[in-house]
Amino acid sequence: MASKRGNGEGSIYQRASDGRWIGSIVVGFNERGRPQRRTVSAATRREAVVKLTKLQRDIGDGLEAKDHGVTLEQLIAKWYEDVLCYQVQEAAALNYLSIARNHVLPTLGKKRLRDLTPVHVDHLLAKKLKSGLAPSTVRRIRSVLAQALDQATRWGYVTRNVATLSRSPKVPRREGRTLSPEQARAFLSALEGHRNEALYAVMLATGLRRGEALGLRWDDLDETSAVLRVRRQLRRDQVGLVVADTKTSTSRRALNLTSPLLTLLQQHKERQDAERELLNGIWEDSGLIFTSTVGTPLDPRNLLREFKGICRKAELGDWHVHELRHSAASLMLAQGVPLQVVSRVLGHASIRMTADVYGHVLDPDRAMAADAIGSLLWSSSTDHEISD
Repeated sequence: MASKRGNGEGSIYQRASDGRWIGSIVVGFNERGRPQRRTVSAATRREAVVKLTKLQRDIGDGLEAKDHGVTLEQLIAKWYEDVLCYQVQEAAALNYLSIARNHVLPTLGKKRLRDLTPVHVDHLLAKKLKSGLAPSTVRRIRSVLAQALDQATRWGYVTRNVATLSRSPKVPRREGRTLSPEQARAFLSALEGHRNEALYAVMLATGLRRGEALGLRWDDLDETSAVLRVRRQLRRDQVGLVVADTKTSTSRRALNLTSPLLTLLQQHKERQDAERELLNGIWEDSGLIFTSTVGTPLDPRNLLREFKGICRKAELGDWHVHELRHSAASLMLAQGVPLQVVSRVLGHASIRMTADVYGHVLDPDRAMAADAIGSLLWSSSTDHEISD
C-alpha cells in the first residue's frame, strides 16, 4: 500500500510479488498526456526513501534526464530530420545517416538512450575492428554516434554522451606518395596536347581537390590578374552530378596562376569554343571550365580512368588523381614555401591539419633549426677556446 507523501514528492510502496520497496516519481508526460515515471527499488522502505530523495535531487539539479523512453534508432531519425539536414550539406547528412544505419543501429538501435553505456560503445567499435573495417572508418562511426548523442543531451534525453567516454581506435599515420620534381615534369610532358591537359596541370600546380577542379566555371577565372577563384565543387548525390558550394568557408579561396598555367587555360578555352561550335545544337553550355566532349560535367570516375592512362604513358606506374594534390603540397614545402601559405592554398581548415599531413616534408627544416641553435649556443665558445 502506497504511503501518502506531499505533492511532487512521489510515492513509496511495497511490491507484492517480491516484497521489495518501490519509490516512484512522475518526471513528465508523453504526447498523449500520460505521466512518465522514474522508479527506484530497495530491500527496505528506508533505503527506498534515500534512493528516491537522491533521484529527486538529481532531477532538480539537472543531473538526471527525463525518461522519455527514446531509443537510439528514434534519436537518429529525429536528429536527421530536425537538425542534421539543416546543419550540413545534403550529401554529408546522407552519409551520416548511412553510417548510422549500416554500422550503429543494427547493434544498438533498439536500446533506450538512458540504458546506453561506454561499454556498449566500446563493444561496438571492437566488433567493427574485428570485422576488418579500417580504424579510420571505425573512428568515423564513433564520431557520428557521438554527434547524435550530443544532440540527445541538448534535448534532455540523457545527461552524458557515452560515445565521448569511449576509446577511439588509433589510426596509423600513412604518408601519402608524392611525385618527385622529375616525375612531375614527366607527367606534364605526357600531358602535352591532351584534351584535359590544363585540368591536370592546374591540379598539380595548385593542389585543388578533384571536385573543386571539376566545379570551376569560366567566371571564376580572372585572366587580367591571373587569379582563379575556388567557390564550388562538383559532387555526386542521389540525383547525380551536381555543382554545389564548397564544403567549408576555408575551401573558398583565390589562387594566383603562373604565366604557363594561364596560357594552358586560355588554350583550353579556345579548344572548348571550337568544340561548342562544331557541336552546335548538341553542346550543353554548363559554364564549366572542364567538361565532357558535349559540355556536360566530367564524371569523376571517368577522370580517374583517364588519369591512370596518362600515368602509364609517362611510365610512372599506378597513381591516384588525389595524389596530385599531395604532390603539389609536398613540392611547395620542399621549395621553401611557408607552411601557413601552403595551408591557405590547399584550403585547409587549420595550419595544424597541414602540419599533420605534410609534417614529414619539413624534416630538413628541423635539421636547419638544430644547426641554427647549435651555432648560436656553442660556436662562440669553440672560437673562444681556439683564440686562447
